[in-house]
Amino acid sequence: MRFLSSLLFIIVLLSACSEKRKPADLIISGGTIYTVDEKQPKVEAVAVTGDRIVYAGTLKGAEEFKGEKTQMLDLKGKVMTPGWVEGHGHFMGLGFNELELDLMNVKSYDELVEKVKEAVAKAKPGQWILGRGWHQDKWDQKPSKMVKGFQTHELLSAASPNNPVFLRHASGHAGFANAKAMQLAGVNQLSVEKLSKDMNEGGEIIKDELGNPTGIFNERAQSLISNYIPKETEETNSKALELAIQASLKNGITSFHDAGASRTSIELFKKFKQEGKLQTRLYVMLTGFDPSLVYEYFRMGPVIDSTGLLTIRSVKLNCDGALGSRGAWLLEPYTDRTDFSGMATLSMDTVAKISIEGLKYGFQICSHAIGDRANREILDRYEAAFKGNPEKAKDVRFRIEHAQHLAPSDIPRFGQLGVIPAMQAIHLSSDRPWAIERLGEKRIKEGAYMWQSLLKSGAKVVNGTDVPVEPINPIASFFASVTRQTLKGEPEGGYEPAEKMTREQALKSYTLDAAYGAFQEKILGSIEAGKLADFTILSQDIMTVPDNQILSTKVEMTIFGGKVLYEAKK
Repeated sequence: MRFLSSLLFIIVLLSACSEKRKPADLIISGGTIYTVDEKQPKVEAVAVTGDRIVYAGTLKGAEEFKGEKTQMLDLKGKVMTPGWVEGHGHFMGLGFNELELDLMNVKSYDELVEKVKEAVAKAKPGQWILGRGWHQDKWDQKPSKMVKGFQTHELLSAASPNNPVFLRHASGHAGFANAKAMQLAGVNQLSVEKLSKDMNEGGEIIKDELGNPTGIFNERAQSLISNYIPKETEETNSKALELAIQASLKNGITSFHDAGASRTSIELFKKFKQEGKLQTRLYVMLTGFDPSLVYEYFRMGPVIDSTGLLTIRSVKLNCDGALGSRGAWLLEPYTDRTDFSGMATLSMDTVAKISIEGLKYGFQICSHAIGDRANREILDRYEAAFKGNPEKAKDVRFRIEHAQHLAPSDIPRFGQLGVIPAMQAIHLSSDRPWAIERLGEKRIKEGAYMWQSLLKSGAKVVNGTDVPVEPINPIASFFASVTRQTLKGEPEGGYEPAEKMTREQALKSYTLDAAYGAFQEKILGSIEAGKLADFTILSQDIMTVPDNQILSTKVEMTIFGGKVLYEAKK
């Protein structure tokens, strides 16, 4: 018996040695490698065969995998992390942002108008001028005429009298139309009251004191204009998808949680995957705006890709608006608009119903909620669904997208219920300077951007950018996570500094915890043998450089499935 045991040990040992000597395709060393693996947080080298990591450890150990054809990649002192995961964004929106007017950096209404004039000069007669990214609260100079905190259309209409214009707010929760667009849509002083009554709940047409539409369409009212915009062609959609993939790789993003994909987009993703052109791992949330699509997938069941290349197992519900457009649903009225508390953009009965059916059919429910009331109402619906279906409510990882402003009593409920807050730290950098006008000091300090409190509740925070609401740059969101400052480095010490993440927490929120938010932590998110070989290589060590140097970090290289798909130009 002892002889057989010894023989078995020798066979296992020889097998292990033989496996060790099997040459790898790629060995990476020569820099600092952060694994986000608690067992060994840093390693000297990584070996890759095909699209998988076969070894992570010492350089000496990695050299056992070296063969004649093994590619050796010297980091030359740079830093490597697991591939970064965009935990909440809009993939096609990222692509279309490259094709349409990008208004993200516009500093005034006059500058916006100038950009539209330039677009009109290049456009065909009657062609729609489309864009996104303006945010009136971020302008250096406010227009002289404003209604309910927004500009009015007169200057825009004068700049483009014959071309219809529709420009989406940075948040995507409001739109700005010129007179020509409103004329085509039949929106005028006589029709606006009827249109408001006919419209589904959750929308608002902003009007001036005389009852004239100002050109601002809030939340679901945007459809009054957008329904008249010509549909994109397959060629345009394909180009947008290509641009989204390129932008992701350039920013070190190897996986992307697509927060609300349409039927058209999903079919295009499938086509790109079949053709071998899908070079970002997509975790797709079905848009709740298309119930027929949702129920079609409920009947089919989740689509779970073992490589994570295209996974469809979640549903995105849009439950309130944004803070910038005052659509976020609050428990108490806005500090700067005391007659208004925002709005639900979806019936809470629908949230309750879909939550139960998500459990039944094996789909994760991801609900957009920014305001404190929206967050509470959704937590209530999730909790009721879990209690009513205890056998199916095990490890379901329901999410709340944004979870931006919370009542203090609701913060512990995330950890208690196992609900994931998918938050975008960059929103603090962009929004905190003006958000205090919306919410007042007490609500901001007790319940806004509560990352550390949520982590202490036992919740896993998923990070991201909400692109194209913000640029896809993960370095900026990492900076916001650990400093709670604007991108100008203000204020000193950060806003509400007790809620900062540590650098380890911030990196994990963009890698392993983000993978957990998509049920993919066994294949993604850390550098461990057996996991996919997705890596992000950075110009400097974001874990050790001073705070004021983090934003100068560049993505030097992106490795996807063991292949270098992006390399910065020298």
